[in-house]
Amino acid sequence: GLDHETSESGWRRVVIEKPFGRDLESAVKLNREVGKVFRESQVYRIDHYLGKETVRNILIFRFGNLIFEPIWHRRYIDHIQITVAETIGVESRGAFYEETGALRDILQNHLLQLLTLVAMEPPATLDAEALRDEKVKVLRAVRLMSPEQVDGHVVRGQYGPGWIGATEVAGYRGEPAVDPASETETFVAARFEIDDWRWAGVPFYLRAGKRLPKRATEIAIQFKDVPQRLFSQTGDAPESNMLVIRIQPDEGILLRFAAKVPGLGTDVRPVNMDFAYGSAFSVESPDAYETLILDALLGDASLFTRADEVEAAWRIVDPIMESWLTGPEPQLPNYTAGTWGPEEADALLTREGRRWRRL
Repeated sequence: GLDHETSESGWRRVVIEKPFGRDLESAVKLNREVGKVFRESQVYRIDHYLGKETVRNILIFRFGNLIFEPIWHRRYIDHIQITVAETIGVESRGAFYEETGALRDILQNHLLQLLTLVAMEPPATLDAEALRDEKVKVLRAVRLMSPEQVDGHVVRGQYGPGWIGATEVAGYRGEPAVDPASETETFVAARFEIDDWRWAGVPFYLRAGKRLPKRATEIAIQFKDVPQRLFSQTGDAPESNMLVIRIQPDEGILLRFAAKVPGLGTDVRPVNMDFAYGSAFSVESPDAYETLILDALLGDASLFTRADEVEAAWRIVDPIMESWLTGPEPQLPNYTAGTWGPEEADALLTREGRRWRRL
C-alpha cells in the first residue's frame, strides 16, 4: 500500500491541498483518517501562500538581520495589519464558495499562516519540526472569542453590484451557481490578540475580500510614536514608522521613516525606503507551487502545515462560525464592488484611534 516504502532509498508522500476540513471536528477526523494510511512525516498539507518569495523571506528578514528583531515586540509595535485583497469575484467558483466563504477560504489558512510567521519566536534550528513547533505556539496563544466578542471584533461582508475600474460587475448573488439569497461572506475582517509576553496588548487586524479596488497582499507593522515630538510635521497628521512587507503583486519591503524637509526650518515629513525584488534581483521568482512541490519531493516540510497546526487554526475560527450560525441574519450585501468592504471593517480600527493602511 501507499503507507509502505518500496525500498531503503524509496519514499512515498502525499500532498493535500487546502482547505483541510470545514471546521475543527472535520479536520480532526480527516487527520485521523489520513493517519491510518500515512505517517505524519509523509503528509504535506499545502498552502500556496507559504511558497511565495516574500513570505519565505519573512523569517530571513526577521532572524537574519540584527536590526529588526530587538524591536519586534509590544514595546515598539503599536499594531499589525495583514491584508489579502482581490479585485476578482468568485468567477466560476460559485458552487465552491457557497460552501466555503472568505472565513474558511482565506482567514483560516492564508491569513493565520502569515500571522504565525510575523509573531513566532525564533526557532532553535530551521528544521521543519522546530519551525512548525513555534508556529503552533502562536496559534495556541491567539485569544479565542466569545460570541459577544465575535460581534465586536469580526466583520463579514458580501459584495453587491459595482465597478472594478471601468468594468461594471455583478454582485455576488448574481454570480453563476450562487443562491440569489446567499448569506455567504466574500469579505472578512477581524481583530485578534496574542496572549504571550512578546505580543500582549498588540492587536492584529486581519482582512480579506473579493471585488476590492486593488489586488494586494501585504503585512504592515505599525510602530509606536516617539515619546515626544521635537520637530514640526508637514502634512495633515503625523505618521509613525511603518514597515510593509508586500507579498503580491509587486513583491518587496517598504520602510517609512521621518526625514527633514529641505530648507531653513526643521520640518519633517514621512518618506519611504523601498526594496523591490524585481529591481534588486535579475532572477525571476519561481511560482509558489513550484517551490512547494520541489520541497515535497526533497522531503522538506518546513513550508507545509502539520496536523496540530491545522487543528489549532480551526480552534480560532470555530467560535466565529458558531456565532454566525446562531446569531441574527446579516444584512447582505453590505459593500459595493470596487470599494474597500463594509464600513464596519473601518470601525474595527477607527474606534481605537487607528486606520487601515491606504493601499
